[in-house]
Amino acid sequence: QGQLVESGGGSVQAGGFLRLSCSGNGYSPHCMGWFRQAPGQEREAVAAIGRSEPTTYTDSVKGRFTITQDNAKKTLYLVMDSLKPEDTAMYYCAARNALYCSQWDNWDRYHYWGQGTQVTVSS
Repeated sequence: QGQLVESGGGSVQAGGFLRLSCSGNGYSPHCMGWFRQAPGQEREAVAAIGRSEPTTYTDSVKGRFTITQDNAKKTLYLVMDSLKPEDTAMYYCAARNALYCSQWDNWDRYHYWGQGTQVTVSS
């Protein structure tokens, strides 16, 4: 059973910066993503990265967030800059046990999930 563990969350002021990390034996070089969920809201896809496809982002984070992966370290990253209060959520990393990252924003297509790390942005 693949496992993933996130780290790097915290509380920052608007305009601040955080870097999330995710690693574990569920790591995949082919397709991994970051999702977030705020209280009372549905899970939202944030970004995805895959070996065969370009990185993708939800519109609200384009230009502010950057997803990268280090396959040698088997670690996924999400660099979040210019954070806004509306970015406040629990952030989850996910990995897909497949070669491709199609429908990257469909959480149901990911097989392994971390336990989440909380990001809180105050105004």
